Amino acid sequence: MFILKLFTKLITFVLVLILAFPTFAFARTWLDARNTSIDKADAIVVMGAAQLDGHPGEVLEARLREAKRIYENDYAKRLFTLGAGAPGDRFTEAGTAREWLGRNGIPRKSITAIRIGRDSYTSIEGLAKTVDAAKFKKIIIVTDPYHCLRSKTMAADFGFQASCSPVRSGIASVDKAGIRYLVREAGAYLAYITLGRW
Repeated sequence: MFILKLFTKLITFVLVLILAFPTFAFARTWLDARNTSIDKADAIVVMGAAQLDGHPGEVLEARLREAKRIYENDYAKRLFTLGAGAPGDRFTEAGTAREWLGRNGIPRKSITAIRIGRDSYTSIEGLAKTVDAAKFKKIIIVTDPYHCLRSKTMAADFGFQASCSPVRSGIASVDKAGIRYLVREAGAYLAYITLGRW
């Protein structure tokens, strides 16, 4: 009888954990997506997204518009654009982003394209390996709202103090992204904090 009670408690505990961790990840991702408060920083970091033969796709352009907005509101003097190209691409996400910003009024000398990474982790790893961490410790990440928490967590793991300025328009904004994107990002965040990079 004692063993049966112990087994029942153990199963209950495991079931609670199985439910608690996804709920925690879901809630944190949802809440973080709605936090638009940022302070001045050393640099603005634009996460990469699809580019179409040198032109930003809809998701990347929304990120660039937000980066331009906060740059023009004097939140930081430097911009870093992230992202490599897919195999066979003539252009990279970072290079395309830099060109768009330069054509839209941001001084090119203020923008550095870091053409490394085909995912969030390797892009932020590329940033960490490229910039002077002491000079650019405090960063504002510009990305989709539901991507903010995971991006900030990864940046913190590389020693950055990161906040996030999520896009306010476009298909990845809070109003349009939908539950599937939220669930996907909550799952990716949970996988990252429990399993790490791999």
